Amino acid sequence: MAKFADVIQYYKNYKAIAVFSIAASSLFELLDLVVPYAIGQLLNLLSDRPVDRLAQGLADGLAGLAGVEVTRSLTLGLLLGMIFLVTVVRAPIEPWLGVWFHWDIALKSRRDHSVEVVKKLLSLPLGFYDENNPGRIAGRVARGLSNHTWTYPEIAGQLFPKLVRVAGIFCIIAIIDWRIAGLFFLSFVAILAFSMRDLIRLNRKEQALDKYMETTESRTSEIITNIKTVKAFATEHDELARQRQRLGRELKVVDQIIHRGYVVLMTWQELFIQTCVFGVLVLTLVATLRGNISLGHFVTTLTVSSMAYAELEPISNLAEIFARRYASMLRFHEFLQQPTGIEAASVSGTPEAVTRYQFTGKVHFEHLSFGYDRDRPVLKDIDLLIQPKQTVALVGRSGSGKSTLVKLLFRYFEPQQGRILIDGEDIRKLDITGYRKQLAIVHQEVDVFNGTLMDNLTYGNPHVTREQVDEACAIARVDEFINLMPDGYSTVVGERGVRLSGGQRQRLGIARALLMNPDVLVFDEATSSLDYESERAIQLAMRSILGTRTTLIIAHRLSTVRDADVIVVLDQGRILEMGSHEDLLNHGGLYHRLHMLQETGDLLG
Repeated sequence: MAKFADVIQYYKNYKAIAVFSIAASSLFELLDLVVPYAIGQLLNLLSDRPVDRLAQGLADGLAGLAGVEVTRSLTLGLLLGMIFLVTVVRAPIEPWLGVWFHWDIALKSRRDHSVEVVKKLLSLPLGFYDENNPGRIAGRVARGLSNHTWTYPEIAGQLFPKLVRVAGIFCIIAIIDWRIAGLFFLSFVAILAFSMRDLIRLNRKEQALDKYMETTESRTSEIITNIKTVKAFATEHDELARQRQRLGRELKVVDQIIHRGYVVLMTWQELFIQTCVFGVLVLTLVATLRGNISLGHFVTTLTVSSMAYAELEPISNLAEIFARRYASMLRFHEFLQQPTGIEAASVSGTPEAVTRYQFTGKVHFEHLSFGYDRDRPVLKDIDLLIQPKQTVALVGRSGSGKSTLVKLLFRYFEPQQGRILIDGEDIRKLDITGYRKQLAIVHQEVDVFNGTLMDNLTYGNPHVTREQVDEACAIARVDEFINLMPDGYSTVVGERGVRLSGGQRQRLGIARALLMNPDVLVFDEATSSLDYESERAIQLAMRSILGTRTTLIIAHRLSTVRDADVIVVLDQGRILEMGSHEDLLNHGGLYHRLHMLQETGDLLG
């Protein structure tokens, strides 16, 4: 659970410069108080009244240094000089000691944590992405980073210095008249306490709203991702109505509850502030008429107290802004605190630290059991030995556990029982990055990045030569279409490979996998969504690979697995049958029935 301390720790890398810049900004706020003090003393001089002890002491010190007598002109020049120093001389210095560092810290922290976010995204377990879609994750990260960035200059550059200014004003008033200072202090504390109480209450509503908005953004992201399905089923009106309803609820909470709450708070706050300002005016006027304070002190007290009460509004506004952003900042840190997966160590390490392996490709699934929900196992006591360079096909009805077995092989999840051995070694004892670099997979939907064909081909192994790329493309039959592309290997394929057909993406995926030179190659439903011509091209590409390395094929279409050395039939998480294509047909079991269903045109269960 994220806490306030996590929000503060966001800027910990720049703690020293943060303390310096906040102190500098606070000092400049205190220097502002010199002007009303000096003007008050100027009024005393102009009305032929003596200046106070502080101004007199400064004048005596200056006269002593100059070796002259204290005169009215000297004191006047001293007061004007003080005003000149804290206004004109200070003007070009303050932006560099305050504003520059406040934004410098905020922007550098954003850079640091953006890197941290990418590291976290790469090290989170696959299960996290099953439960959270990209829109939800991106929205939480974007709001968290943005609110941290904008909040720091406002809190460090304004709120803290303004509070220091108020403390300085209290000290000045206390020196002039402790009774007025007491009233000022009590009223100020009362206003802040009243404001903080309401802000805490409103912040709870902000946190609930932030979660609700995250869900709305998540749905919008899903609409964009699945826009073809939305249009195909003509559900645009339904999606619009659903989002309009959610956005309407958001507006009701934001406008009628949260924003209204802030306006009510501001109304009472403003009334109390103006009452206090008037009270200080009356008390100061009475003290002046009684001769307890001079005319200069009257002006100074009234001016600085008005300055202090004037700061209450921006202080409250800044507190309100922080309260509005606090929920999303906490949600951001909750994301950063998500438990990482086994990839965390490799993400933080260097490429040189990766252990290099070379496997023969002997894989043993030893009495393996697994379930995404422990009470509902997907795989039950799977025991399967795959020999080096053997081609093994996994077939069975949907939900029989075929893809789950591959996920365990890649260590996306850990088995609840049993283990997986490669060349006789438990894969859990191997360096995860080095191990995965010796495996490659071609999915049913090949992920393509928005870049050139060459970028996508060499994604897993950017150090391959052009000759190796050409060879892999020839095996995967990418060369049949790459020369037709306007810029050959330099052709930009578009986001998610939209400029490529399904068959072209599949062949690109096979070539990319081959360029990894894997010891174990997996085809996960690589032809199930293709037309006959594309499927035939992929089958020919696969056929040229068989026997060169250990190959695992998952397929619904049994025509894809005829040439496998061993076909493993899974049913309800167990191995039901094993053998060659002919053996299983002669056996007359589930494989034979599935084959007959496909031969007659029926869909595979």
